[in-house]
Amino acid sequence: CYTRPHVSWSIMVICCVVFLLMLLMPDYMVQRFLYLYGMVPIRYTNPTWASHFGLPPDYYFSFLSSLFLHGGWGHIAANMVFMWIFADNIEDLMGHKRFLAFYLLCGLMANATQWYFSQNLVVPVVGASGAIAGVLGAYFFRFPYAKVTILVPILFFPLFFEVPAIAFLGLWVIMQLHEMTTAALFSAMASQSAWWAHLGGFVAGALLH
Repeated sequence: CYTRPHVSWSIMVICCVVFLLMLLMPDYMVQRFLYLYGMVPIRYTNPTWASHFGLPPDYYFSFLSSLFLHGGWGHIAANMVFMWIFADNIEDLMGHKRFLAFYLLCGLMANATQWYFSQNLVVPVVGASGAIAGVLGAYFFRFPYAKVTILVPILFFPLFFEVPAIAFLGLWVIMQLHEMTTAALFSAMASQSAWWAHLGGFVAGALLH
């Protein structure tokens, strides 16, 4: 990386600050905040449902604002780790302004994909993972043989291995497809993760890189 990734760092700071501010809110306010600024698919599919809960159905800003919200410590920690590892090289390659546009567009396309395939979902879709998946998609094609250090816990001993990015990210895509298929076949056991957003973001990044 030859230039400082100011945009990537700024996005990480915004996500962390928003998360910390949410920790200071009472629970009822957090819930209202997530439903207003998170992307709730049924809100745009069923205007009657949206009106019943006091949510304006034409408030499409949530497709963007949801990218800076997170639902827990593990959620934000995982996203920020991926952002820290992969985003700087893509920002250096694209330049600051183009990277910002790329990141936001990938996030919007990720949320649009999630909405399209889960239009009756009644919980907020939040998190930077859709946009970060776009960064991973670009990294997959731009730096396929770059080395990525991964941690594999063996019993109580953490072991570190270096693997090519193409192998690590290929495994990541396979995991997304597996979880997405499981959620589709066994809806009662579906995870809360937005698998369609992850896949949509990755494809967007691969196409736009």
